[in-house]
Amino acid sequence: MDPTTATSDADAAEFREFLERTGPILAARADSPCFLAELGGVPGAAAGLCLHAGVALLAGAATVPEMRRRGLQRALLAERLRYAFAEGCDLAMITTEAGSESQRNAERVGFRVAYTRIKWTLPKS
Repeated sequence: MDPTTATSDADAAEFREFLERTGPILAARADSPCFLAELGGVPGAAAGLCLHAGVALLAGAATVPEMRRRGLQRALLAERLRYAFAEGCDLAMITTEAGSESQRNAERVGFRVAYTRIKWTLPKS
């Protein structure tokens, strides 16, 4: 999958450099398996999972734009949860942008909002 076409709630260009620097680190981290969803043998979505002391953090989900709305992220959510619980986790958490499609996907599989945190930035001049 070409990372230039993968998108998420953080589609903004300013995240690209951050993702290019941290992606390889996150992918190589112990207890942090990566998941890939395919449709008809074509990679369409990817997501990460971090496991620590019985807690699963679902993170880093992205879907190729032309493969959105086909259930790939829902499948990735379900598989990451199955994997985490098989590995002994009894608590799972996920962070999303408030009101996003990612939030709706998480709620569809049973997550509920614990709190909302808004981050503020000044516009670039």
